[in-house]
Amino acid sequence: KYRRRREGKTDFYARRRLVAQDKNKYNSKKYRMVVRITNKDVVTQIVYSELEGDVVMCAAYAHELPRYGLKVGLTNYAAVYCTGLLLARRHLTNLGLADTYKGN
Repeated sequence: KYRRRREGKTDFYARRRLVAQDKNKYNSKKYRMVVRITNKDVVTQIVYSELEGDVVMCAAYAHELPRYGLKVGLTNYAAVYCTGLLLARRHLTNLGLADTYKGN
C-alpha cells in the first residue's frame, strides 16, 4: 500500500498515535526529538508534523563534534549525548533563549 510501509521504514499505527494532537489544544504543534544512529554518524532533529509532511526545525550531526573537541568515537553513547546537547543549544540559539538558559 504505502511505499514506506512496504520498505519497513514507517509503522503508521505507532506514527498516528505519536503525532496526533488533542483537539482541545487547537492548532498547537506537537514537537518531538528524532535520533537516528547510523554506522558512521548520529543525526538528531527537532520535528513537528503538518498535513503536507514533517517539518524539521533544527538538526545536529555527530560529524560536527570534532569542531568542539570530540575527535573519535562519533557513534558511541557519549557522542549521542553530545549531539543531543548540541541540538538543544542550537535550538535555543535559534529561538533567542541561549542567554536565558546557561550551560554548566
